Amino acid sequence: MGAVFTRHMEGRNQTRVTEFILLGLSDEGELQSLLFWPFLSMYLVTFTGNLLMILAIITDSRLHTPMYFFLSNLSFSDICFTSTIVPKMLVNIQTQSKVITYEGCLSQMYFFMLFAGIDNLLLTVMAYDRFVAICHPLHYMVIMNPKFCGILLLGSWALGCI
Repeated sequence: MGAVFTRHMEGRNQTRVTEFILLGLSDEGELQSLLFWPFLSMYLVTFTGNLLMILAIITDSRLHTPMYFFLSNLSFSDICFTSTIVPKMLVNIQTQSKVITYEGCLSQMYFFMLFAGIDNLLLTVMAYDRFVAICHPLHYMVIMNPKFCGILLLGSWALGCI
């Protein structure tokens, strides 16, 4: 007969990571406050530019074509992409805090990769749209109909989530 061995877990280290300390761009307080304004202005320019592009495409009926449909969705994805990291970075710079929770880090990484993937897929769909427009100009409106454009957009978001 064999012997039964049991191990007790009391002797193991039960340390759990709850937060990470971010290194940041600089340790000097003065330099960090100087970095806040350029990053805030770049974020606001990016956000406002993409938002204005979406509004221009929605309001002008001449821009209701597949290319601009995908471009407006790319702008929306870019807004989400930049909004995953920059606001937290600006808060950390302003408060001189270098801490992010484990859950916050995981969710930030997930959304960063999600929107980066969606951006890449939307650029691929836009390249296909231009391919059809150049190589099959007479069939362009038949091939790139609103239903097919919606399927391509939905596919980009679905694959990005996976």
